[in-house]
Amino acid sequence: MPQFLGLEADAEIVYQAMIKYPGVREVEELAQLFGWPGERVADALNELERFSLVRQSWERPGEFLLVSPEVGLEQMLARREADLHQLHRDIADSRAAVARLISEYNIARETRGEVPAEQLSGLDTVRLAIEGLAKNCTSEIMAFVSDGSQTAENMAASRPLDQALLERGIRLRALYLESIANDPATMAYARWLVDEGGVVRTIPSLPARMAIYDRNTALVAIDPDRGASGAILLRGTGVLAVLCAYFDQVWETATELGEVRSRDDGGLTPQEREILRLLAEGNTDEVVARRLGVSVRTTRRLVAELAGRLGARSRFQLGVLAAEAGWLRLPRDDRDDRDDRDDRDDRDDRDDRDDRGRAIGAIAGQ
Repeated sequence: MPQFLGLEADAEIVYQAMIKYPGVREVEELAQLFGWPGERVADALNELERFSLVRQSWERPGEFLLVSPEVGLEQMLARREADLHQLHRDIADSRAAVARLISEYNIARETRGEVPAEQLSGLDTVRLAIEGLAKNCTSEIMAFVSDGSQTAENMAASRPLDQALLERGIRLRALYLESIANDPATMAYARWLVDEGGVVRTIPSLPARMAIYDRNTALVAIDPDRGASGAILLRGTGVLAVLCAYFDQVWETATELGEVRSRDDGGLTPQEREILRLLAEGNTDEVVARRLGVSVRTTRRLVAELAGRLGARSRFQLGVLAAEAGWLRLPRDDRDDRDDRDDRDDRDDRDDRDDRGRAIGAIAGQ
């Protein structure tokens, strides 16, 4: 019996038996033949009757007669074809209705002159937006994956979307925090992305979760400390140009997944220098921990290790000794290291002293 008919196993057995033993036509006879309860046989016969493979005798009530498959199944197939045609018509009508709604929605947005930003509240709303943006993406996604270790729930929700995007040939670039090296599950997911064709790099810190679709739409977390609180959906050439440029700049400074960065001339790892930079900006231990994707306890341990290397016994002393060791060099030092340096030496020296003073104060204030 063809399996695609959807016939239950008991019904198939009863039908085969009735073909083999044409004289066995009643429920009791079939039940005795199989050693089944009468209710089981009756259910099987009802199934066969639904498929038009048997029918009850008009002359002898209680008996069931075989119907030729050529007759019974043709009727069934005709009904299924009719249902299928109706389904196709319903789908076509639904597509037309959806197209009308989309058109009306876009016209309404243009008429209202909406600003190119929309606040999305709650995890469900954000995930629905992500699904829609991913489906309509045609070329590239650029993502900041902050928070360090990702939750199992988040990775389970992301996997089918990422799989579908990569199978469609969408270029996927993702920036993770270096701290994921300490979480096997998140590291395994990042490696899976690379194996599937994505490109993953890591960096010591990230400001917030962000995803840019086709360089014309961005989704940015509202509150970096509470990812489930919602996101801002941004459109428009101006703001997107800035976000894309920022992503490209950060991307160039990042490291390929799994690559271990060497210490710089000052003997610092990128993570250690980033800790000092964030502290020098006046960030609390809690903010530094979030930006690095590690615990507050780990952050304080790393700060203590830096202090131990310099022989500092307090945060203030750490700031002073770090400045003396050249560990608190601010970004402007690199920008000003250009031509005509001699003409600006005095000014730069004053700026450097001011910067180091502010940085020392910021670290000491933790």
